[in-house]
Amino acid sequence: MAERDCDIMIVGAGPVGLLCAFLADLCELSVVIVDKSAGPLQVGRADALNGRTLQLLEVVGLFDALYPLGKPCNTSSVWADGKWVSRQSAWWEALEGSFHKHFLMLGQAYVEQLLDGKLAAAKRCALLRNTTVRDVTTSAAGCVTTLSSGERVTSRFVVGADGSRSFVRSHFGVGFNIERPEIVWAVVDGVIETTFEKVPEIIVFQTDTSDVSWIPREADIDRFYIRMDRKDFTFEEVMERIRLALHPHTISFTDVRWFSQFSVKESVAESYVINGRVCLAGDAAHIHSVNGGQGLNTGLSDAMNLIFKMDDILHRGAPLAHLLHYEAERRPVAQSVIDSSGQLVRSTKYSDSGTHAMDYVKIVEKRAGNITGMGINYHDDQDPDPLRGVRLHDFLLLPPAAAEPVRVYTLLDYRYYTLLVFGDAPLPVAQLPEFVRVLRVAEAA
Repeated sequence: MAERDCDIMIVGAGPVGLLCAFLADLCELSVVIVDKSAGPLQVGRADALNGRTLQLLEVVGLFDALYPLGKPCNTSSVWADGKWVSRQSAWWEALEGSFHKHFLMLGQAYVEQLLDGKLAAAKRCALLRNTTVRDVTTSAAGCVTTLSSGERVTSRFVVGADGSRSFVRSHFGVGFNIERPEIVWAVVDGVIETTFEKVPEIIVFQTDTSDVSWIPREADIDRFYIRMDRKDFTFEEVMERIRLALHPHTISFTDVRWFSQFSVKESVAESYVINGRVCLAGDAAHIHSVNGGQGLNTGLSDAMNLIFKMDDILHRGAPLAHLLHYEAERRPVAQSVIDSSGQLVRSTKYSDSGTHAMDYVKIVEKRAGNITGMGINYHDDQDPDPLRGVRLHDFLLLPPAAAEPVRVYTLLDYRYYTLLVFGDAPLPVAQLPEFVRVLRVAEAA
């Protein structure tokens, strides 16, 4: 029986698993990652990166490759009775400490393909496709994972990033009680011809209810979400609802890239950390409606948080119990995402005043902290330090000998802690650890 050894065994090569592997390699941790698929996603699924995710992508060196591919979008609009009723972007424009005050409309496939390519060139990562997991065991020393190939992988940690039907979660008996609000959506990606004005805005249409949304996408494609509330529908029935929503304008698809359906399901895993060695991330840990574009973004932030903590343990001497902070920080975020996306998706079907679309946009404004990602923080209300656990604001500074100001996020490095020292303040200790970088911020002249 073949044997492998690594620091982290990752089950699932969707965007969350791939980012976990990329970050681990960046931190000089060895990885084995497996997935049942033959290759990265080509079409469909998630469609937007929020402002916070764009900041994090800068920190890990992925922003420049992805940003030019997408379409910025910061406006949510309502169309009813053949006219614009509302066009709003105040929650993006009001953001503080961010230079990315918008979604980047970009398909999940672009994220997966970029990361897949990065891992193909990584020295410390083995990506095994067409492979599943048969068994995972844990002990005080670590984990042993048995693959469908018969290989056994010994690792310090296992990450279950294997989606909503997670083998890892099920194997360890982690509770995952699913709520099903009986709401079914169709989704269509493709190239359209229409007399409706094409704008880079998320448009929610009001008819009897609010059952159609138009999402701008990268390049020449657009996406429509259509609430059908049954599973046995045809493409033509979907088009009938789109045409009704856009009336009096006409619309047709000249090229359908993806046509699918999904039933809304909501759940958060009872535990994110199992036996101190196995962690759940992404859809393996939480599922919810697509409304608000929070799924991919939440999963990517799971990966950013989790691998940094594993690096703390393996390279910086943190105790194994440090992983419990991952659950304490990320699980409440997932619950808040379910709360916000749940309000949004239910508002498309239920409205006491019959103003479903306007209700939807008002919820977006109320839940903007979740949807932009900028309201997520890990601050404990009992902590007397008001800054601990709060997102670092981005700001311009002028490094020594630099000709032009630069943004602080472009100077951060995921592999290190960064200590910001303002003015002539002395360092807190004479000798800082090697994993701490000092960024001195001079006072304005």
